[in-house]
Amino acid sequence: MEKIDQEEFAERIDRISEIFSQLANHAEHQALSRCPYKNRLDLCTAQFGCRNQRVIDSECGLPACRGDEQLDYRHAWEPGALGEQTL
Repeated sequence: MEKIDQEEFAERIDRISEIFSQLANHAEHQALSRCPYKNRLDLCTAQFGCRNQRVIDSECGLPACRGDEQLDYRHAWEPGALGEQTL
C-alpha cells in the first residue's frame, strides 16, 4: 500500500471543502426565494393549498407551481384551503 502524502491530502480536503462551501452557499441563497415544496419539474408537492398552485398534472396528480421565485413563498400558504381544520 502506498504511503499517503499528507500535504497532498490536505490540499484535496481544502479543495473539497471549498466546493461544498460553494454548494451550501448557493443552496442557502436559493432557499430564500424558492419554495421547498416545488420539485425539479416545477410541480407542487405541498399537502395544503397555496395561491401559486395551478392546474393539476394528469400524469402525476400534482398541481403545477407558478411561483416566480421573486415571491416570499411563506406568505403564499393558505391554511385550510384543502379543507383542513385550523386552530
